[in-house]
Amino acid sequence: MNVTSKYTGQCLCGEIHYSVDVEPLFAGNCHCKDCQRSSGSAYIPAMLFPEKEVTVSGTAKYFETTTDSGNTHGRGFCPNCGSQLFAKFGGFPGMLGIKAGTLNETSLYAPKLDFHVASAAAWDFMNPQLPKKQGAAQG
Repeated sequence: MNVTSKYTGQCLCGEIHYSVDVEPLFAGNCHCKDCQRSSGSAYIPAMLFPEKEVTVSGTAKYFETTTDSGNTHGRGFCPNCGSQLFAKFGGFPGMLGIKAGTLNETSLYAPKLDFHVASAAAWDFMNPQLPKKQGAAQG
């Protein structure tokens, strides 16, 4: 684990740590119903990296669902404390999503888009300066 990496983070109990030295390929807030249900919040702030660039210590457990597009979405969480850390997407092989709330330095997260806004909770407040997409971020 490289503590001098630009992006470092961990789960709540500290059993799983990660570090990344490259910039994310994407950063945005997902407002889909699955993200709301899995997080217990209005959205999930997510960053997407090439998986080979992410160093992980500890082992996340993955819970897999099928998205509206028919692809798989695996949510990686700490089996000890339950913190959601990662995401793997069937439509983006070789990529790893990192939940921005698990960053040690959360100010490094800079979302570029709100997506799946058609599914947003009625009480969700979004940054009016960010572009909005009704559905998925890609395409």
